[in-house]
Amino acid sequence: MRSRPDGIFGKDIYQAGETVLAAGHTTGQLLILRKGLVAVAKEGVEIARVTDPGAVFGEISALLDQPHSADVRALTSSQFHVADAAALLQDPAVLLYVAAILARRLDGANQTLVELMVQVDYPRKMIEKTAKKMKGLLGASGVHLPYAGYNLFN
Repeated sequence: MRSRPDGIFGKDIYQAGETVLAAGHTTGQLLILRKGLVAVAKEGVEIARVTDPGAVFGEISALLDQPHSADVRALTSSQFHVADAAALLQDPAVLLYVAAILARRLDGANQTLVELMVQVDYPRKMIEKTAKKMKGLLGASGVHLPYAGYNLFN
């Protein structure tokens, strides 16, 4: 593929069953879904199915300068724009777009955690232990869980 000055290399097509990104590997690329269906899995557990054009993959690896944290696998023939992460993340508009995506994901995770805490009473101690761990991890990065009037950590 030929590199263009804006950091976009071109398009990649993955067929059903093919690995798009592998946890533990580093590609230095951002992939932006054009069309298709992909599954995102962490430690063998599927955590999402994504069909939204414009969905970005590889951003956590690029922003944190670490290997990919999840596997992404095509469930149908899927097309992506492929970009050099380092080049593209120099653009303030791209950074804002990626930040908005990450903020939506974090907000959704927080809302789901609160719903889980409200709905599940047993085994409460195990859930509270996990919630405290999440609070510590998120708090260390300057992000805090919303309490929504529910006392999660007492």
